[in-house]
This record gives sequence, structure tokens and C-alpha cells, in this order.
Amino acid sequence: MSEVYRSYTPAEKRKRAWLILRGVKQAAADAVDPKIERQIDAIDAAAEERGRLEAAALHRQNEKAKAELATAKAALRAATREDKAAARTALTKAEQRARATEKAIRSAGL
Repeated sequence: MSEVYRSYTPAEKRKRAWLILRGVKQAAADAVDPKIERQIDAIDAAAEERGRLEAAALHRQNEKAKAELATAKAALRAATREDKAAARTALTKAEQRARATEKAIRSAGL
């Protein structure tokens, strides 16, 4: 498996699977059409570009969530007695967002 993150659309997954199956059948008959490999490469290139953009967006969201978490922690420390409850709520939400972005990055395999 490659180290490149690719994000395929459902249609691309179906088309790619169909092309691979067709290529395997042609390989068994020893008559592979080079057009099949070009189509697979085009689908992979589009998925790779989409994956690169999605990975960058996930990392940006993660950095933003970490910054919001740090801000919320500082606000809690500096809060007056009356503002502590609101600051704790904001901290909890910031922690949840940071965990969610980290989980999304891990589930994407990045």
C-alpha cells in the first residue's frame, strides 16, 4: 500500500474496481489494453489531489482546535469566580473539538 492518502468518491471506487477486474481478465487472456491503466492512473491522481487537500484541511482544523483549547484554558485560569462556570463549559467544548479533530486525522490514516 502506498503512503499517499487518497480520497475516492463512491463513483470512482466503483469505476476503479470495474477497471481492475477488467484488467485482470485481460491479463489472463494476455491482451491488456493500456487504456485501462491510464484510466486507473487518472482516477488515482484525482483521488490523490483530493486527499492532499482534505489532509491539509484536517491539519488546519486540528491546529485551530489546539489554539482554541489553549485559549480556553487560559481563560479558565484568568476567570473570576462568577465567570468560572462559563469558562469551564468553553474548556469542555474546546477539549471535545480537539479530540474530534485528532480522531478524524487518525481515522483517515494521517
